[in-house]
Amino acid sequence: MSAMRILVVEDDRRIIGFLKRGLEAEGFSVRVAEDGREGLAAVREDEIDLIILDRMIPYVDGLELCRIVRAERRSALILMLTAKDGLEDKIQGLRGGADDYLTKPFAFDELLARIEALRRRKAAALGPSPIMRAGELTLDPESRTVTRAGVEISLTVREYDLLHYLMRNAGRALSRERLLNGVWDYTFDPGTKVVDVYVRYLRRKLGDDDGVMIRTLRGVGYMLTKEG
Repeated sequence: MSAMRILVVEDDRRIIGFLKRGLEAEGFSVRVAEDGREGLAAVREDEIDLIILDRMIPYVDGLELCRIVRAERRSALILMLTAKDGLEDKIQGLRGGADDYLTKPFAFDELLARIEALRRRKAAALGPSPIMRAGELTLDPESRTVTRAGVEISLTVREYDLLHYLMRNAGRALSRERLLNGVWDYTFDPGTKVVDVYVRYLRRKLGDDDGVMIRTLRGVGYMLTKEG
């Protein structure tokens, strides 16, 4: 699976650096534009999955850029950032075509949670998902069944959700924070070992007690190998 392609359109270089480093560390492919004209050119040149768009940018402001992207019927999701927290500003942004709205200052974990929620919403709108495979592992999102080498494996709801997320990101290093966001919808660390506990449950049921299939990445998190 290729990395989600994110375009950051922002004129504050400190925020650009913070977002670029953080998002790339989470496995996303990140492109940057420092004003509306650069942003529009990037959208027209590249296949962008998500635009993180500052409302107040030079030349073409964020709201106008959002309207142009929608008028051109481009499929990119748009998450608008702004220092304005008034209700009318949010309504304008959403009516202009933004999919979500985040007020500055914001926590990076909340940004990740919003990205995951937008991605799930888009996936649901696209209809049935294809069967996923990684080596001997097969996961059918429609029937929510999992098999290994043709043998069905019974998983709890949360175990299934965790495996589904790992398989969607097979071959990618996933931090515990990202797994908390993507599987549990937590925008904070609850101070428990919930991710580690459920990875242990999942390994046991998959017959992966040695951690070959779901690898532990010391100091990072976990990764499901593409070979399964």
